[in-house]
Amino acid sequence: MTDLRTFIAGLPKVELHVHHVGSASPRIVAELAARHEGRSPVPADPQLLAEYFVFRDFAHFIELYLSVVDLIRDQEDVWILTHEVARELARQQVRYAELTVTPYSHVRRGIPAPAFCEAIEDARKRAAADFGIELRWCFDIPGEAGLPAAEETLRICLDERPEGLVSFGLGGPEIGVPRPQFKPYFDQARAAGLHSVPHAGETTGPQTIWDALRELGAERIGHGISAAQDPELLAYLAERQIPVEVCPTSNVRTRAVAAIEEHPLPRLVEAGLLVTINSDDPPMFGTTLDDEYAVAARLLNAGPTQVAELARNAVTASFLDDTGKRRITDEIDAYLASA
Repeated sequence: MTDLRTFIAGLPKVELHVHHVGSASPRIVAELAARHEGRSPVPADPQLLAEYFVFRDFAHFIELYLSVVDLIRDQEDVWILTHEVARELARQQVRYAELTVTPYSHVRRGIPAPAFCEAIEDARKRAAADFGIELRWCFDIPGEAGLPAAEETLRICLDERPEGLVSFGLGGPEIGVPRPQFKPYFDQARAAGLHSVPHAGETTGPQTIWDALRELGAERIGHGISAAQDPELLAYLAERQIPVEVCPTSNVRTRAVAAIEEHPLPRLVEAGLLVTINSDDPPMFGTTLDDEYAVAARLLNAGPTQVAELARNAVTASFLDDTGKRRITDEIDAYLASA
């Protein structure tokens, strides 16, 4: 049997909670910052980015995240970012990923919606050819921008409907951004065939998760860690096998959880939830998907068999078709058997 880190590195994976801009590597962020030098506070030195990405709290994280969004100025920037994100995911043996994309943030900065969608779609197809990875999109509402952002995000979804689009989400801060107000937009997105995948229960309590389920028709919960505080909610999620997209390092870096040893992941697994492991905004948090699997294994005292089960959970929770799910699950099983 290989050691666990080596096992994780070779394990075929699916990534379900990773943000498009938040996945920009230090090299790409530095290159973009250099292109726009003098117009951005983001350092053009990859080594200085580690210091820049130290967050006082979730609000500070959002502030710095948006400063990186400001670096994406044109269609070429969008293409480069998307292709590079795919390269990094494929390097970690990710076979399929659903990237959370926030088109509103780019459209309001001057990139027309058709051009934005053309860029991500072209990069998606090139990535499949170059790296053997399949990408799909969750177009999400930046919650801090309110209902105008919800309306525009829905419009882009319905008018542009890029081929890779599979779901409709809600990100950004939870505090001060009640979920029920977004119900009409989620209703329309779901009626158009998109899946509902809002963030909930990251920096707020269980009620936000209940609201996401009851008001937004959530099929998966982004983060969802505060479910551990509510036995009734845990039972509800476990019985219906509604997946939660857990991002351990992210929760610590944004101060949603005080320390990794206090993370509720073990309680979620013990309660029988369909838990997936994800990286959220990996370079900003100084992590990778491989690292997150290693963190999860430590928290759960897990060996290769349980780690492989977490990888299977992500396949199950994905919006891949049955053929695609079988293909990746069979690959995980063969890898475990040969380890």
